Amino acid sequence: METKTGIARKTVAVDGDVRLSYLEAGNGAPLVLIPGWSQTAEQYRYQLEGLADRYRVIAFDLRGHGDSDKPGRGYRIPRLAADLQNALVALDLRDVTIVGHSMGCSVLWCHFDLFAAGRIGRYVFCDQATCLTRNPEWTDQQVADYGPIFTADSVVETANALRGAGGVEATVGFLRSMVTADMPAEAFQWIVDMNLKMPRTAAADLLYNHCHQDWREVLPRIDRPTLFIGGEGSLVPHSCMRWEATQVPGARVEIFEEGEAGSHFMFIENAGKFNALLAGFAG
Repeated sequence: METKTGIARKTVAVDGDVRLSYLEAGNGAPLVLIPGWSQTAEQYRYQLEGLADRYRVIAFDLRGHGDSDKPGRGYRIPRLAADLQNALVALDLRDVTIVGHSMGCSVLWCHFDLFAAGRIGRYVFCDQATCLTRNPEWTDQQVADYGPIFTADSVVETANALRGAGGVEATVGFLRSMVTADMPAEAFQWIVDMNLKMPRTAAADLLYNHCHQDWREVLPRIDRPTLFIGGEGSLVPHSCMRWEATQVPGARVEIFEEGEAGSHFMFIENAGKFNALLAGFAG
């Protein structure tokens, strides 16, 4: 299927019989986009439309997300990382500039840990803490550096709320914390609709697993040019994005200010600046 904007929807097989859906546009060097928890390839529409004149832009729906298959298994970060490796190999993608947003960063950190950076030329990590769940013994400085937004209790409460009868309402409340107050109602509803393509039970299982990962020791081993992107108005503390950039040798960091739609979804709310950053970094 090809849209009016030249964006084609395709599929690739991973993990045997599981098919991942992805959107593709343009030609040239590969730019691969990995969405976050319960998000979709469609949410990268502004990158697919805005960067296809210079790159082969590919955005994946992860397992259970968007238009990808929704098997009753595999809602863990390591499985998603293995799916990504299967897809990169199947599509023979090499020297990739790869972008992870939110949980997509965790998928990339896990992918590097398991498979190294053989097919990756450059990394972009957008708005994700290395540890989402707070250790009560951490100092204030450690909390600022590692960026947790949950406690052990609140992880369980959030996952249970997603699984429960009020799962849709819990999703809407969670997403509301990720956007600016200026986002139009129809744009926010679109984000909600995209997120609800993932079954809430699978979303709950994946969030629980995601919140129990710790990627701090992976960062210093990353051996590719790296850009970190955060937002002053994001629920993810921008202090942790600055700290993460100090952990990867030679990494750069860019923080969107509140006045330039520096939310968790800055790639939607300020796509112009985001796309210019990607193009300047990918070359």
